[in-house]
Amino acid sequence: MTVTMIRMLTLAGLLAAYQAISSSGLVFTGAMPSLWAIGSALLRQLADAGFYAHLGVTAYEAGTGILIGGSVGVLCGIALGVSRLLAAVLDPWVRALAPAPKIVFLPILMVLFGIDTGPKIAMAAISAFFPVVVATFGGMRSVSPILIRVVRSFDASLPQLVRLVYLPSIVVPVLGSLRLATGVALIGALLAEVKMSNRGLGYLIIQDYNAFRTAEMYALLISVFTLALVVNAALRTFGRRYGAV
Repeated sequence: MTVTMIRMLTLAGLLAAYQAISSSGLVFTGAMPSLWAIGSALLRQLADAGFYAHLGVTAYEAGTGILIGGSVGVLCGIALGVSRLLAAVLDPWVRALAPAPKIVFLPILMVLFGIDTGPKIAMAAISAFFPVVVATFGGMRSVSPILIRVVRSFDASLPQLVRLVYLPSIVVPVLGSLRLATGVALIGALLAEVKMSNRGLGYLIIQDYNAFRTAEMYALLISVFTLALVVNAALRTFGRRYGAV
């Protein structure tokens, strides 16, 4: 039996278990609507032109945040890897803040950027920054000191050292971290939309939640999961060229 078949059977089993619990009467129907109700809501959602406008807003906020946070994370990771002093000063702070829930920064971001798209992009950028900077710095530290001394023995400048030695060494960890950064950036943008927005998928989700339209809410969650899955698959395919599976 292939891995793909096992995955499909597992998914089918989970869906069957969900439908069985939904139909059993053990759980309130409104909390666990049937698969038919969720599928119908999903089809109505995909047929609604307004849904794609909200999808575009979320994709723009999360995508811009990934671009900003990822770029800054790579630059900061390189800087930490090149400078021992900078690493000694800042690395403990990065390690301490990396696992912290990023939603705590939202009130500060609202003060700095207002209540439009700014804080959502900033939330996504902060979420994406930490996994990228940690992975980049880790890749920089994995470079053999002997290789660095050999390159420097040829009077290579710092930019040449970064381009010829460090950058090839961080391609794999950076591509791997971008897959994680994509997920957490999307979560960050959605959380910000849930808290304060009148656009985006997060806004639609909280509206359905408040109105107890659980089938529609689950359909939106499936759309978000599918979006993250597609982007993750694209990054995985791209990363295979460099061995980052």
